[in-house]
Amino acid sequence: MRAVDLIAKKRDGGSLNQREIAFLVDGYVAGEIPEYQISSWLMAVFFRGMSGEETGFLTDAMIRSGTVFDLSGIRGPFVDKHSTGGVGDKVSLILAPIVAACGVCVPMMSGRALGHTGGTLDKLESIPGFSTALSAERFRALLTDVGFAMTGQSKDVVPADRLLYALRDVTATVESIPLITASILSKKFAEGADALVLDVKCGPGAFMKTEADARRLAESLVNTGSALGKKIVAVLTRMEEPLGHMVGNFLEVEESIACLRGSIAGRSLSPDPRSADLMEVTRRLSAWMLVLAAAAETVEEATERVDRVLDDGSAWQRFARSVEGQGGSMDEVGTRYGTWRAPVSRTVPAPSAGVIHGIDAFAVGMAGVYLGVGRNTAADPVHPDVGIDFHCKRGNSVSAGESLCTIYGHTADAVEAAVERISNAYTISDTSWRPQPIVIDEISNLE
Repeated sequence: MRAVDLIAKKRDGGSLNQREIAFLVDGYVAGEIPEYQISSWLMAVFFRGMSGEETGFLTDAMIRSGTVFDLSGIRGPFVDKHSTGGVGDKVSLILAPIVAACGVCVPMMSGRALGHTGGTLDKLESIPGFSTALSAERFRALLTDVGFAMTGQSKDVVPADRLLYALRDVTATVESIPLITASILSKKFAEGADALVLDVKCGPGAFMKTEADARRLAESLVNTGSALGKKIVAVLTRMEEPLGHMVGNFLEVEESIACLRGSIAGRSLSPDPRSADLMEVTRRLSAWMLVLAAAAETVEEATERVDRVLDDGSAWQRFARSVEGQGGSMDEVGTRYGTWRAPVSRTVPAPSAGVIHGIDAFAVGMAGVYLGVGRNTAADPVHPDVGIDFHCKRGNSVSAGESLCTIYGHTADAVEAAVERISNAYTISDTSWRPQPIVIDEISNLE
């Protein structure tokens, strides 16, 4: 078998079988097939696409390229959640303890910020002492003791994805739906998940800008999951304005704590109405995870269970146990809650009176990059104490000069750059605003 023949086959619109795809993936990981040939194959896939069966073969080959977590001996089933990325998206921090408190085990492998989208690992690591570099043994122990664990991708887990993604990034083939599908699912199923709930976002702040593209990706993910024998639900959600009201690393931890209805530094917290959209998405995704785990028969029944563990404090207790279990300090979180802010701050005033019709999530995400919330390249540092606190969201009425948000940064230049971006992100009108449901549709392979 020769790589050049397989490149030509895909170039000409043919389909590769399981052996052929495994040959390419294994050969590249082993260093036996050079980058220039894999680059050519990636470009052929970009233009010619892959069948659902081929995408399943690719996902399976990528899973088998490295270590697969062994969760035997731990009570399952194991259900995870994945988001395609957004701005202010701290859902995982709230969802994992909710689902664990409902008795479902959540093994979660998360990523870092890149570009305008935030990263769960960066948010967690803003908690003093919190470690996301978990050994397989520690990962298993946390799943047993806490019910969920949140880790990063090690060099031994799905090395094919790490190598292929880096190559896609420099060959303009990132946007291929089959390649995105295989990248997402290979990591999730290598961590031991039996079923998966996907938050497929669409809008200015999402990777998929249109509903049509988001739907194509959701269908690809669901169909490939079926080919692998896994249960998958894809929930299409809007990412037009930032989710919740905090954008930043520790700022988003703070909002997550408030949404879990916890108590910190002697204060009992309650959810902020500005977090309503965040909790709508979180509750829906959590409910589907319970259904996939057979912990509830219907989404309605599951939602009632979700609300109970929020109300009785058990979800909050799971969060606190997780922080301590992964090396963090809840005492230090309490000390910093509400006060840990970068030294330079500015408010953005409303230019006119009216109703907020839009807050461009992409512009907000890029403002965050200037501040150090996110990264332009994987090597860029992030700052835990920078970010944006939105005082008003879409549908709110404002007066001219009223503060729309507060921006926190380490330098005046960074804050000024963020102010310019965010000032232009707002659309204010003298007409009323009609809200649209944040959940657009749901696609699954359940019978």
